[in-house]
Amino acid sequence: MRKKIVLLLLLAISQKIASQAEYPKDYFINPLEIPMVLSGTFGELRSNHFHAGLDIKTQQVEGHKVVASADGYVSRINVSLWGYGNALYVTHPNGYTTVYGHLQKFSPEIDAYVRKKQYENERFSIRLYPKSKDLIVKKGQIIALSGNSGSSGGPHLHYEIRDVKSRTMNPMLFGITVPDHKNPTIQNAYAYSLTDTSHVNQSANSVKIVFNRQYDGDLLANKIYAYGKIGFGINAYDRLDGALNRNGLYILEMSVNGERVFQFAADKFSFDESRFINSYIDYDKYINQKQRVQKCFVDHDMNNLSLYKRINDSGYINVKDSMEYTVSIIARDFTGNKTKLIIPIQGKKDSVIIPKKVEVTDHYFKSKQSNTIKDSIITAYFPENIFYEDFYFDYSFENGVVKLHDSSVPVHKNFRLTFDVSSYNMEDVKKMYIAKKNKYGKLNYVSTKRKDNTLYTLSRYLGEFTLTSDNQNPTIKTIGFADGQWLTKFKTLKVRIHDKGSGIKSYRGEIDGQWIRMAYNPKKGILTYDFSDKNLEGTLHNLKVVVTDNVNNSTTFTTTFNKKN
Repeated sequence: MRKKIVLLLLLAISQKIASQAEYPKDYFINPLEIPMVLSGTFGELRSNHFHAGLDIKTQQVEGHKVVASADGYVSRINVSLWGYGNALYVTHPNGYTTVYGHLQKFSPEIDAYVRKKQYENERFSIRLYPKSKDLIVKKGQIIALSGNSGSSGGPHLHYEIRDVKSRTMNPMLFGITVPDHKNPTIQNAYAYSLTDTSHVNQSANSVKIVFNRQYDGDLLANKIYAYGKIGFGINAYDRLDGALNRNGLYILEMSVNGERVFQFAADKFSFDESRFINSYIDYDKYINQKQRVQKCFVDHDMNNLSLYKRINDSGYINVKDSMEYTVSIIARDFTGNKTKLIIPIQGKKDSVIIPKKVEVTDHYFKSKQSNTIKDSIITAYFPENIFYEDFYFDYSFENGVVKLHDSSVPVHKNFRLTFDVSSYNMEDVKKMYIAKKNKYGKLNYVSTKRKDNTLYTLSRYLGEFTLTSDNQNPTIKTIGFADGQWLTKFKTLKVRIHDKGSGIKSYRGEIDGQWIRMAYNPKKGILTYDFSDKNLEGTLHNLKVVVTDNVNNSTTFTTTFNKKN
């Protein structure tokens, strides 16, 4: 017995040491020199993905100093119009990599390195992989200024820590601390009937659970009456100190009669599994009710999220007639603040008053096999395993609009939609593209390819698609100066570009016949050239900007300006 106790103690000590070794608590420092206030937490539920890092508020402005969290070297630099925008990746001696996204600008040394490569390649958007000795940085060294570049919705710093396998890790595991004294909020809870014979409160559909707060802070639901295989889900969020943002949970767990059957923990994941979020949440409620309900069960074998930690029987509850059960669902944040929902269940085999609604169509899709729809104009090919479950697929093609079911069904990977355009004049086809209709009827360009007598696109979104044309050239206008004007006191030169139809595909700027680095802000439609980039010879200069849209309509704009160095 004594040996067993000693072994258990040694095991506990070794596990603690291993945990500390896996997540060094004093290695990384905060990447900003201002108080840590978050607008987004790690693993937070986002559109089609889990949030891969921390979004750190920058007091609603750009330009705060961003510092390296530890010694290392810049191993990757991204300059992109979308995604993380201007981003730096710093690899550290302990094997981890920190990521800094949505930056306004890089430090002078890093910017000089990037500028050289951009001019060599004559392109603004670029991805670079410096060697380990090119850009060495020290802990606390300024590497950039915070910004709002890429797909950012407002000024902030996106910050990540990745391991050697490129899995993204929760920075809070490494001692990055953020004050949090607030319990998570559970807004709604739902019960789900998961087989043809199960039911909850005589309904075969999802049922909203009514609950009330108790004196001790727990939530107690009204007793539900159920039978067969059922599951539960909650719509919840967490708030941290200093902000009103609705952030994600760190841990969600469920127990039945005191035995834990499900746990989700936002500690680390691989990017290639992130889209499984659409199986983890009740996707239909997300699309139609704007609720992200986190399911406390795994409803198909394709979903192998590493964020699932402890799962017993997929989180299902098999309710038997006349038996009683107590379900406890706990929502917890990283600091340990928690909110508990208690759901009493009475097993009762009963008649179903509200049956599950199933709209039968001519097309029944099996998720584990490929599916194809084909007529004289349209071919839609759906590879195997792009849907999470079998279902009746709603298809129609009327008045030039093809309906591929609706957006309430998630698609895990690309399907291919092809239009036969052999009946059109080939000159007209050159200006045609595939567009997706939004709920307001607006047509949005989707990436369109041409092959023989067809136009096709790859998409991960169901809905309505049609062919349309773009015969208008992009527009180009100068901002704040006129032809021939003196720009001696100007630090930058700005041009506004816009395309009404298919959208802008590319642009090129030149001064005196030489390519210039023009930063493009697609949110505002503005190209900006910084005069500090290079010395201009002479006084009178020629500016040329060429903009091309996605069907190759092109506009060339020229003007002159005067400026002395």
